[in-house]
Amino acid sequence: MTQALYETFHKTSPLGISYAWHTNSGGHHPLHWHDEIEILYPLSGKADISIDGVKYDLRKRHLLVVESGQIHSTHNERTGSMFLCIHLSREKLAEYMPEFETLRIRCLPENISDEKFPHYLSICQMLDQLTKLFIQEPPVFPLEAEGLILQAAARLAEHFGSSALAPSALPDRLTAERIHTVIRYVEEHFQEPISLTDAADLLGLSKEYFCRFFKKNMGISFLQYLNEIRVSHIYYDLLHTDLSILDIIEKNGFTNQKLFNSTFKKIYGCTPSAVRRGLPAEPLPPL
Repeated sequence: MTQALYETFHKTSPLGISYAWHTNSGGHHPLHWHDEIEILYPLSGKADISIDGVKYDLRKRHLLVVESGQIHSTHNERTGSMFLCIHLSREKLAEYMPEFETLRIRCLPENISDEKFPHYLSICQMLDQLTKLFIQEPPVFPLEAEGLILQAAARLAEHFGSSALAPSALPDRLTAERIHTVIRYVEEHFQEPISLTDAADLLGLSKEYFCRFFKKNMGISFLQYLNEIRVSHIYYDLLHTDLSILDIIEKNGFTNQKLFNSTFKKIYGCTPSAVRRGLPAEPLPPL
């Protein structure tokens, strides 16, 4: 996946918390998932976030939560965006609050009611305070940082959480496992030739059924998804290697130059040579 130009990621703590401040020079992070609950909070710039096929416009100083297991993608402005990103282990949170095993957090900027806005604002203020602590870096920073994050998690659970005990609210485990298996396989083998038959055989499905299954659950065709993964790695290599554009394209599994050009232009709105010029990392913005 496309890596951050600036990143300070604190390793997962015994409390199941990890967090990072990072700056991207723009870019597309294709559909992916993770077991942790993810909190995204832009400090500058903005991003388009797609969650389960629905797109959200995430602006600076606005909070968005991606639930564990949700398939999502991000697209950042080419002018650069700085984010605070927090991952929370559902298993660890359940040690404090057993309800977290079935609790689902729905916190999206476009759907905050007037009643819940004060709680939403208070969580955003906690994340601003967390960033101030990071800049000041006092000796007690790790303790205060995780304390603030746990407070934010508690507010999210109290004001934006709902039970997912109803069968209709729970994800189809078999479907989720199948999708996750394909995503993992593509990440490990995208530089190699991958056919529809390869992907279908991975799940023990016919090619025709696999195509319908993937499109229904991911919102795009498998080949489109595969090409987006390859293009995201090409974008990173354009910024961070001295390889020729042709070598980068071949290294990352593309064999059709015309298809690559159209896919790249559609995602990034520019040519590979324009990206090659790069953008400098930005300092943390003042709070």
